[in-house]
Amino acid sequence: KRGKRSRSSGLKFELKVRKYWESKGYIVDKWNNNVDIENNKVIPAKRKYNPFKKVMTIGTGFPDFIVIQFVRDGVYDVIGVEVKLNGILSKEEKEKCRWYLEKKTFSKILIAKKSDKAEGIEHIDFSEKWGKSLQDKKQASMIKFIKR
Repeated sequence: KRGKRSRSSGLKFELKVRKYWESKGYIVDKWNNNVDIENNKVIPAKRKYNPFKKVMTIGTGFPDFIVIQFVRDGVYDVIGVEVKLNGILSKEEKEKCRWYLEKKTFSKILIAKKSDKAEGIEHIDFSEKWGKSLQDKKQASMIKFIKR
């Protein structure tokens, strides 16, 4: 029962985030792809199945949305938006974000988090919060590897 409530509140918040971006004049679409880090490529997201209900969810891509902003003639800003009620990404999700940014699939990735602000949404820039610390950790592990 708790999982059902969590899923429904997550979907409700996801819809709220989508409407927020659309109200600002952005083009928003559900991102139906995922990253296969082992094979270093973008793949179609797999559907989640429940044997009793057939298809449980269709759009399980990462990030949740692709937001497109017109910059100037022929130039667009492509932003990935991942919706998380608590704003916390797993280690695998952080790796995927890093991959998307390194491959320049998205110009930036934002994490939409529930907040007490007027809109009820806070956006965290992945690069600002986790980008440098992940890069530092990567360099530190390389230094340890070289010293051995």
